[in-house]
Amino acid sequence: MQRISVFDIFKIGVGPSSSHTMGPWRAAERFLYELEAAGNLDSVASVQVELFGSLAKTGRGHGTDIAVLMGLRGEDPASCDTRHVGHVIRQTEMAGEIALLGRKIIPFDPAADLIFHYNRSLPFHPNGIRLSARLDDGSTVEGTYYSIGGGFVVREGEATGEDEITAPYPCMSAAEIADCCHGHGLSIWEMVRENERAWRDDVTIDAGLRRIWGTMADSIYRGCHADGDLPGGLRVVRRAQHMHRKLMDVATYHDRDSWIEAIRSRPRTFQDTVKWVSCFALAVNEENAAFGRVVTAPTNGAAGVIPAVLMHFVCAHQASEADSLRFLLTASAIGGLFKTGATISAALGGCQAEIGVSSAMAAAALTECLGGTVDQALMAAEIAMEHHLGLTCDPVGGLVQIPCIERNAMGAMKAITAAHIALESTPQNARVSLDAVIRTMWETARDMSDKYKETAEGGLAVQIPVNVAEC
Repeated sequence: MQRISVFDIFKIGVGPSSSHTMGPWRAAERFLYELEAAGNLDSVASVQVELFGSLAKTGRGHGTDIAVLMGLRGEDPASCDTRHVGHVIRQTEMAGEIALLGRKIIPFDPAADLIFHYNRSLPFHPNGIRLSARLDDGSTVEGTYYSIGGGFVVREGEATGEDEITAPYPCMSAAEIADCCHGHGLSIWEMVRENERAWRDDVTIDAGLRRIWGTMADSIYRGCHADGDLPGGLRVVRRAQHMHRKLMDVATYHDRDSWIEAIRSRPRTFQDTVKWVSCFALAVNEENAAFGRVVTAPTNGAAGVIPAVLMHFVCAHQASEADSLRFLLTASAIGGLFKTGATISAALGGCQAEIGVSSAMAAAALTECLGGTVDQALMAAEIAMEHHLGLTCDPVGGLVQIPCIERNAMGAMKAITAAHIALESTPQNARVSLDAVIRTMWETARDMSDKYKETAEGGLAVQIPVNVAEC
């Protein structure tokens, strides 16, 4: 049985892309740790990295080259100093060397040792990366990995989906979740917590969830206070700070927590709500585009949807910290359904696999947290995804900026709308189930042309002439 924990769906990392940044970063780390485990790290004389398919085509725009170097250096995306991430290519070029895992120094030239195979793909997945290490004795050790979306990485030939620990409620479909919850008198978040207890205790679960929510809130706060152009050459101007300044007017605060309290205390019209939700989402994804720290939720390109809806819940509905943790637990269950039943990789499914999935996750979580039933929460997820079906991934210049940043605001608003529709509905009368929508999403993904799957070869990406500079 495949184990998908809430901490698999939500991972703290660095932007701009879970599949093109976080995945290659983790693959490079993993390759070196495997060398170390085999006793070969100290014998490495040189390393070469090859990027295939979508990783090559939009790699530089997504910071794949930067991520690989950070992984080779052994930097932790959850704790590294993000201020220096964008400079790692230049630093390595100037030094002409790299310290593997921060210890073993070898010659390294990014121009020669990072190879982009723009017209070659590996068979298992569009996001392929191969690392080769030449040892002192002249032998070579290779590892081929696939970044399969959401920061998940698998090695070629590796068995996936098996875990020696069985969760008490290993639900693989929305129907199974409904049956399980009804049969045991559980909400979705309670079911997820019971499953998490198979691997960790409540103290660890809560601490991890608090860290995730804290990182989300931090990314909103930073994004609301940062200005200037985003890196990459498109000269996209940050907008969240300007929106935030107008919304706050003369309200005062001293830190993130007092800022949240200041927002909670402000009266709001419907128009204000729309602006706040949009501001929250833009803030996160502007941070993501600037190599800032965000939470993969379930991807980096869609990292703003769930924080925006959750912050809306916290501020507009006076939600407690416990409510916020329940929100994340419920959302993760829906993300897991799409991960196992379809895909959360834009390289496989287009943007429906990112914004669509995050919107469905947020819709279900908000519905349950506002008092909705299990069936209403599943219905909300169905409604949200139903209206993202067929959404393409066509990043201009291969950067996670246009139209990606705005799509997070749209996905967040759709999630809130879906939640309120579901709360006023009777799910038993619904003609379309969440499982049917998941199947349809996967069928649509397989039918979709590859030029609309994160390759920057179709859609808006070819309509707007750009001259993208290296990040």
